[in-house]
Amino acid sequence: MEKIWLKEYPAGIPAEVDLNEFSSLKDILEKSCQRFAELPAYSNMGVTLRYRDIDRLSRAFGAYLQGLGFAKGDRVAIMMPNVLQYPVALFGALRAGLTVVNVNPLYTPRELGHQLNDSGSTVIVIIENFAYTLQEVLDKTPISTVITTELGDLFPFPKRPLVNFIVKRVKKMVPAWRIPGAVPFRRALSQGAGKTLTEVSLNHDDVAFLQYTGGTTGVSKGAMLSHGNLVANLQQISAWLSPFSKPAEETIITALPLYHIFSLTGNCLTFMKVGGHNILITNPRDMPGFVKELGKIKFTAITGVNTLFNGLLHTPGFDQLDFSAFKIALGGGMAVQRAVAEQWRKVTGVPLIEAYGLTETSPAACVNPLTLSEYSGNIGLPISSTELSIRDDEGRELGFGEDQVGEICIRGPQVMRGYWNRPEETAQVMTSDGYLRTGDLGYVDQRGYARIVDRKKDMILVSGFNVYPNEIEDIVAHHPMVLEVAAVGVPDEKSGEAVKIVVVRKDEALTAEMLIEHCRRELTGYKLPRHVEFRTELPKTNVGKILRRLLR
Repeated sequence: MEKIWLKEYPAGIPAEVDLNEFSSLKDILEKSCQRFAELPAYSNMGVTLRYRDIDRLSRAFGAYLQGLGFAKGDRVAIMMPNVLQYPVALFGALRAGLTVVNVNPLYTPRELGHQLNDSGSTVIVIIENFAYTLQEVLDKTPISTVITTELGDLFPFPKRPLVNFIVKRVKKMVPAWRIPGAVPFRRALSQGAGKTLTEVSLNHDDVAFLQYTGGTTGVSKGAMLSHGNLVANLQQISAWLSPFSKPAEETIITALPLYHIFSLTGNCLTFMKVGGHNILITNPRDMPGFVKELGKIKFTAITGVNTLFNGLLHTPGFDQLDFSAFKIALGGGMAVQRAVAEQWRKVTGVPLIEAYGLTETSPAACVNPLTLSEYSGNIGLPISSTELSIRDDEGRELGFGEDQVGEICIRGPQVMRGYWNRPEETAQVMTSDGYLRTGDLGYVDQRGYARIVDRKKDMILVSGFNVYPNEIEDIVAHHPMVLEVAAVGVPDEKSGEAVKIVVVRKDEALTAEMLIEHCRRELTGYKLPRHVEFRTELPKTNVGKILRRLLR
């Protein structure tokens, strides 16, 4: 497909980026820590770590991990919300040459056990609020070292003990847990501070992350994102932002969880590369508290999903904030709704720019120009060094225009190396000429803008998180009163889509409430069915396959 989109690039954005400027994420981090040493890097609850602090603390943590015998390529799981310990643990692990496995802290024991076993993680850094979940599955996983942290561990005295006391004793947010031999995070840092971090040689081929995403087979699988993939995407995103942002001058609001690829790359890593200041929001669901936090900061940028922007717009006081420095709002993870985008522009004076990507593309693939003044409904233009192809079911390339709808396929240096230990599933999503099949159906207009019209896969997208029907169906089918089940996505005002299950009962006494309670024990919150419908039969093909598309 001809790169007609290049003509739409705003001035100053290159067609290609320099992939060889940095050898690894470690290289980028160490150069940023040196260049921006005295600038604020990450803040949380009024406490700030400067780049020199991140350098010192991540060096100590990396040295501690090396001292325990962990070596290049070993997997370390990180299971925590947006707190200061996250970037310290992340960069410490990467500097030690380890591969990071991000884990959703709200996982159930079943989900956590699968990810630890599938990734072969041998060490986990976990906030103790969720240690009780780990305790349930620990002896069935390869984990040999558990490092636990409390919410306020990197706060200064007396704020640290005060916050930790309130979280544990007053708000009772830490269920009882017992893991013999668990090492406190602060002890790991103090022991690592006395050791030397051994230099590890990393290049573009080394795997930086196993970033888990839902699988069509019903189990989540790890996308192997190399240092080269992430270096490429950081170069691409920072090039796209460069005409509108200045190194060392940006303050970005980081409310999406850092274990999610959008926030990990778009906020934590991209703004670290340019000397920006990440404001970590630990609990964005507390919208009044979130808005109060925003009132203390002159921020220049924010990323989020449609539900987050909509929530802010409906929170009292948001429209009274100081937006004088604000210039970049980037929405991704799910479709941005026109009504939300228009209201956002009206309240803040800043357009809500839609972006598109996948875990498998590290994630940025298409972004609308930041010069856009109003909502377009497009997912944007392929970013620098990225090719987009629209293909039919036989893999033939289609042309431009609304009548040329096919599967959106992406090729570029940010596309993953494949799924961890799943060569067959990797082969299913990669074309012979190196394109990733996204599973999204769309077209490219005559100017080069891409638009999604439907989803080829049965995946359900809830607030930017992938939910796969097979996993939901597997859990529901285990209920002794269920004969058959199908899970589909239905439109939802708040989350874009919600999970609906259509069930054929064995026993008429089965209720929707019983099924949802059954699911709650096995599935994290965003995967829970929001709607239950009972039927006497499900639509099927002549060979008995359930037709989810008909149900939708």
